[in-house]
Amino acid sequence: MPKTIVGVMGVGEQATPQEIETAYQLGQQIAQAGWIVLSGGRNVGVMDAVSRGAKSCGGMTIGILPRVDSEMSSAIDIPIITDMGNARNNINVLSSHAIVACGMGAGTASEIALAIKAKKHVILMTDDREAQRFFRSLNPELVSIAETVENALNQLKVILATQK
Repeated sequence: MPKTIVGVMGVGEQATPQEIETAYQLGQQIAQAGWIVLSGGRNVGVMDAVSRGAKSCGGMTIGILPRVDSEMSSAIDIPIITDMGNARNNINVLSSHAIVACGMGAGTASEIALAIKAKKHVILMTDDREAQRFFRSLNPELVSIAETVENALNQLKVILATQK
């Protein structure tokens, strides 16, 4: 039986300290649940924080890197170098059983849209009410909102249990 992969997408260089802390805790909780963390794999922002969080609890991490010369997080176990730039966002989404979006930026928004199109469940962890309304309006059955890491984890458990 394949391992469960949770994709955590989020802001890179512009990540806030709160988004970085949330991503770190999210990585810890995903690893403690026995799931694999998949991220964009770079050594910045949410990508690095979620991977470091997972590794701090002995978790497995996969990084889908945009370019050959990408600066990879030291917490990535399995790097997949695509040399596809932002087109790698589709790989991030299609390789994940469920997606958590931590923060909001153009790249994260593209990943959320691709996930909705691919009929993947997305949990939004952002204070951006406009983004919440927009993505929920596209498919309220696939897009939910989590205010806390614990709430996101509980939602993931429900989502992933229905996929078995």
